[in-house]
Amino acid sequence: MARDEERLTRAQQEPIVGGLPDVPGILAAIRLTPGLGVHLRGLADELLVNDFPGATLVRAEREMLATATSAANDCFYCMDSHGAFANALLEQTGATDLAPLIDVIKLGSSEGLNDKMKALVHIARTVRREPRDLTDADVAAAHAAGATDADVQLAVLIASAFSMYNRMVEGFRARTLPSADAYRARAAEIAAHGYSDQRVTSVPG
Repeated sequence: MARDEERLTRAQQEPIVGGLPDVPGILAAIRLTPGLGVHLRGLADELLVNDFPGATLVRAEREMLATATSAANDCFYCMDSHGAFANALLEQTGATDLAPLIDVIKLGSSEGLNDKMKALVHIARTVRREPRDLTDADVAAAHAAGATDADVQLAVLIASAFSMYNRMVEGFRARTLPSADAYRARAAEIAAHGYSDQRVTSVPG
């Protein structure tokens, strides 16, 4: 089944867990309790937005790692939303020529990525599949391609955190959307303000 057909099929599914807030994707978990909202949004900010000592990855690249992890986990809400966030950040910085790489990543490929991102995407995909499969050689290859220790740390952390987010969404079978374009308004807010800022108010749908 083609990826677009899979997305449409998933969008037709209803939640299998009762009592969820009537919002799509990870927002259903975030809005279950105030504490969950604070911590889940805060974790996203720490990994994808805030300065990370020693890291060279820019925000769009961090979002691409989240997109790669979510695509490998077949979580359409997370892959499409974070792909949209990456695209909005590329537009913000004038690097729109890199936007086609987001769809490449969603398809499970690394073609066209620079060597550093190829190595870090490989690390993220390995960790989300089986963390003990990650090898010294994988880390050495990332270093040889220009990644710092902090970049590798982020790749592992993002893959681990987004596997958790993905499992929340899919475990609830939370509502997801039939089109990746539905996340554009929220993407502009996230690009401007991050995840925890009160100015982020839009809900895709």
